[in-house]
Amino acid sequence: MTKSWPDVGDAMPDFAMETPDGGVLRLADLKGHKAVLFFYPKDNTPGCTTEAKDFSALKDEFEKVGVRLIGVSKDSAKKHQNFIAKHGLTVGLATDAEEGGLSDALGIWTEKQMYGRTYMGMVRSTYLLDEDGTIARIWPKVKVKGHAAEVLEAART
Repeated sequence: MTKSWPDVGDAMPDFAMETPDGGVLRLADLKGHKAVLFFYPKDNTPGCTTEAKDFSALKDEFEKVGVRLIGVSKDSAKKHQNFIAKHGLTVGLATDAEEGGLSDALGIWTEKQMYGRTYMGMVRSTYLLDEDGTIARIWPKVKVKGHAAEVLEAART
């Protein structure tokens, strides 16, 4: 039997993820706001850095349309602190390090292959949530170039 992952129109699975300041971000904290959760493989890698910087550059535009931005990876809160400081990021970050966490529930923490090596990794994906936590749009297997601007356009509609 094939596992069915949440799709557009479904409720985002509940979650609790650590933030760099030692707090906890929960789905309930986003209720009443649209939100963008962009999942990326690893802090301080070229594509992930570009993506986080692109979203940071557009943060004010997202806020004008009432959208909260959260970048999510399996990296620790301490690594997120360093990532923020090193690149001047303004987007919120959260740690989904827990086994069976949100990326597992969404089916984006999965087996990957590179150079003949098999490993578990994050599939770069973005979720736009509406005010009640329903998934309004999904971008699977994201290509970084122009992505943040595309998500902003979708958030405006």
